[in-house]
Parts: sequence; C-alpha cells; structure tokens
Amino acid sequence: MRILITAGPTREYFDDVRYLSNGSTGRMGYALAQAALDAGHAVELVSGPVNLSPPPGAVLHGVETTAEMRAACEALFPRCDGVIGAAAVCDYTPRSRVSGKIGKTGQPLVLELVETSDILAGLGRQKGSRWSVGFALEPEGGLERALQKLQSKNCDVIALNGPSAIGSESNSIQLLDRSGGIAAKWSGSKIEVARQFIAWIEAHLARR
Repeated sequence: MRILITAGPTREYFDDVRYLSNGSTGRMGYALAQAALDAGHAVELVSGPVNLSPPPGAVLHGVETTAEMRAACEALFPRCDGVIGAAAVCDYTPRSRVSGKIGKTGQPLVLELVETSDILAGLGRQKGSRWSVGFALEPEGGLERALQKLQSKNCDVIALNGPSAIGSESNSIQLLDRSGGIAAKWSGSKIEVARQFIAWIEAHLARR
C-alpha cells in the first residue's frame, strides 16, 4: 500500500513572527510512518514543524500552515490507498495577518479568529474506494464527540486518545468504528501502538 500520513502541528500566523499552534510533537504520526515502512508499505508523510527526523524511506512533505497541509494532502491522496490523519491541525486561524510585527501598546490585543478548513473531511468527500483513519484527541468522556468526528470526516475508523498523549512517548488509544463500537484498544509506547495500528489496518481496511 501507499499510505498518506499527516503528523505534527500546524501554525497560523497573526503577524510575521507570531502564530497560533499547539503542543503536538509529531511522535505518533512519525511512529505510524515507521511502522508502515517496517511492514513494507510506501509512506507519504505530510508533516508540520517538528524536531524529529523522518523515518528513512518515507517521502517527507514539510508544511507549516493548515492551508499548506491541505494542499499537500489533496495533491497526494489520489495516488494513495488510504490516509491516516494523525496531525494536530489548528482549528482556528486569524481572520487577517498583519505585515511585520505587532508592537506593544499597553492595551489588550484582540484577535478575530475563524475556523480552518477540515483537511480530513475534505479527503473523506473524495475518498471513493480508499480508506480513511482519523484521530480525535478528547478529554475523558469524549467518546460521543469522537464518534461525531468520525461521521463528519467520513472516516472508516477514528482513534480516540487523551491530552496526556501530547509530548509523551506513550499513548493509549480506543479505535472506534462506524457502528459506534470499540474495534480495538492499544496502550504502550507510540511505536508499539503504531505497529498494532498498522497491522489492524492491513487486516481490516486494506483487504476489504
């Protein structure tokens, strides 16, 4: 298979030096890329800014903003068999970007934010016979919200994990299917979880 994997955060600038982002390190996405390569698959890795080296053999597409990640994914997806959306994409972007650097005035700074486009939902609308796997990072009890994301993004399954995964070497995942059931559960180091994740995709999505 040729697998499109997104990883890391995106950045949304409100002037030329400051931006909105999040604490994603990209470790889960990069672990999935490594596990997919180890299993003999080709990997197109679309990554936001992280302090990680891409796994040898992965084709890296470095991006910074949500718009750049969306454009890269839309260009790559048609020649892939499926997508794993592990990136922590910014949900909001400033309505406008100021040229240069905003100086201090002693007054509060008000930023007007608008929602960014949903990359995985966009891919879901054009997936055809391809498969799509999403991630939902939700606080405890976020099962219902994760299932809503699964439907709105047209995913085959979605991986529910919690905020403790951010910056951690380990992860705990519940894999939810379209019936609302738990298809699998994994806990451990991110590379161990990634290997089980890729094996599950091979058994349940690649051969359907």
